[in-house]
Amino acid sequence: MELSAIWNPLRWLIIDADLAWSHARFTDEDPAGDRIPGAVENVASLGIAIDHPSGWFGGARFRHFGAAPLIEDNSVRSDPTTLVNIEAGYRIGRHWRLSAALYNVFDSKDSDITYFYESQLADEAAPVEDIHFHPVEPRTVRLTLRTSF
Repeated sequence: MELSAIWNPLRWLIIDADLAWSHARFTDEDPAGDRIPGAVENVASLGIAIDHPSGWFGGARFRHFGAAPLIEDNSVRSDPTTLVNIEAGYRIGRHWRLSAALYNVFDSKDSDITYFYESQLADEAAPVEDIHFHPVEPRTVRLTLRTSF
């Protein structure tokens, strides 16, 4: 199930929300289980965007990915991931824009993606089943000066 809403209370202001819930399952009988590895069960994205006639622009975005099964029997699950990003800037004339963005505002230590599989390091005697992940980028500031013609 998905729900989306966009509200434009002023010409220069947009507020949006996207929510989704999933109940993903394999339909074939399998002793391993019926869960689909990596199938996220809920997602939320909430945002505000400003593009004011005075030249100021910016916004904020909240993004959440819920937990997911990592193997078919649902005994190993990923943790949820939540990130917040913000940006503010100013249009300088018709061709220039200066902005600053802060990504991962709260310096979340979540994972962008998570897997469960067997691996073996060089100093290990035998392979080990474990969670493998790619962490989200740490808090980052980006300054941008952009021109268009």
